[in-house]
Amino acid sequence: MNKASEDYIKNIYILKQDKAHLHSVDLAKELGLSRASVSRAMSNLRKDNIIVMKEDGEIEFTIKGQKIAEVIIDKYVTLTGFLQDVAGVDEETAKEDACKIEHYISDDTYAGIKQFIIAHPEL
Repeated sequence: MNKASEDYIKNIYILKQDKAHLHSVDLAKELGLSRASVSRAMSNLRKDNIIVMKEDGEIEFTIKGQKIAEVIIDKYVTLTGFLQDVAGVDEETAKEDACKIEHYISDDTYAGIKQFIIAHPEL
């Protein structure tokens, strides 16, 4: 999956936490993107069976999409926390860097970071 798709999935997940009935127009507005760009991305996510669009245009994750979103969010939250708590990076920089890292980090390195965090709950 490409970086752009992962970013859309993460943003859909985050926005759905605050707005139960999320539509493409809401996503475009929140991300500062054109409706056409978001529409193309939603089409690709539908083709990949990540989301479905209800008759009223509401975006919903498929079971597959929900699982993928949870993995992406877990990486983002874990990496953000690691950068803040272990590396001492400020919150905004940690969020920005975690967003970049989450797309390229290997599974082994990510597992190592998670294991470090579990082994050091005092951090």
